Amino acid sequence: MPTTLPAVPTIDEIRAAATRIAPHAQITPLLTSPALNARAGGRVLLKAEVLQHTGSFKLRGALNRLLQLTDDERSRGVVAYSSGNHAQAVAYSATLLGMRSVIIMPQDAPALKIERTRAFGGEVVLYDRYTEDRVAIGGAIAQEHGLTIVPPFEDPHIVAGQGTLALEALTQAAAMGYTPETLLVCCGGGGLTAGSALAAAAVSPNTVVHPCEPAEFDDTARSLRLGHRVANEPGKRSICDAIVTEMPGEFTFSINQPRVGAGLTVTDDEVLAAIAFAVRELKLVVEPGGAAALAALLSGKLETKGRTTMVVVTGGNIDPAMLARAIGVV
Repeated sequence: MPTTLPAVPTIDEIRAAATRIAPHAQITPLLTSPALNARAGGRVLLKAEVLQHTGSFKLRGALNRLLQLTDDERSRGVVAYSSGNHAQAVAYSATLLGMRSVIIMPQDAPALKIERTRAFGGEVVLYDRYTEDRVAIGGAIAQEHGLTIVPPFEDPHIVAGQGTLALEALTQAAAMGYTPETLLVCCGGGGLTAGSALAAAAVSPNTVVHPCEPAEFDDTARSLRLGHRVANEPGKRSICDAIVTEMPGEFTFSINQPRVGAGLTVTDDEVLAAIAFAVRELKLVVEPGGAAALAALLSGKLETKGRTTMVVVTGGNIDPAMLARAIGVV
């Protein structure tokens, strides 16, 4: 039987999410840069979500989900699975709200992300991403302890929360007198892409959202071209740990397929160059998965000359060794 998907969040639900998380989340700046404008040959608006609490946009969705739990659900706690940014966001949000959180993370996740998840109060359970199933592990733990599962993207409350980023950025752009023709977002499972597409359709319908992915994990780009979800080949590797997923989410892809533009892909070398550019020219620290959209812009993956392009740098939780490697590239 076909799966019954949740209802697609409305713009009113995204606005409600923005109000709900406002006491706990940062309004991150929308920046301009002469260096970026020169590279693009047009105007670039950079949403610096690296300055969000926990260092990534994931806080928005996690907060929106946890703030809507019942008192009984809060008393028992939550379980989540993530390579790092959703992990930190859920751990931080749960601790903020006085809840228990169990976080399932791959054992090869960046050490910084594991350490920070524990520091935020999460009980970390490590697994082998190449031989074990994180969803199965999370389901078993949830059943045993009565915890609520907080998925990284396949949830309407998560999508609505992530949509607050684009709503906020497009509102900031309008206040500056700009309407971007394109909005570039980093894409893994598609939650941020979906929330951004829904927000843009409602408040800036002439803005086309483009998901940006690692070249070896271009499941959303290929799925959009083919019209149905396809998976990545097993055994691939990328430095963009935050956006490495097996395939697009069923729910998020149902939102994205009719609403977004073509997917863009970037190589690891292009990502490293974007990280170095961000440090040198923008004075921002960006992690590999958070730099994919900036890498797409800098490497000319779409036409930007004479246009206004919005780019989101989605996360800044980078290990020092990776940052040193990036700075040494350029």
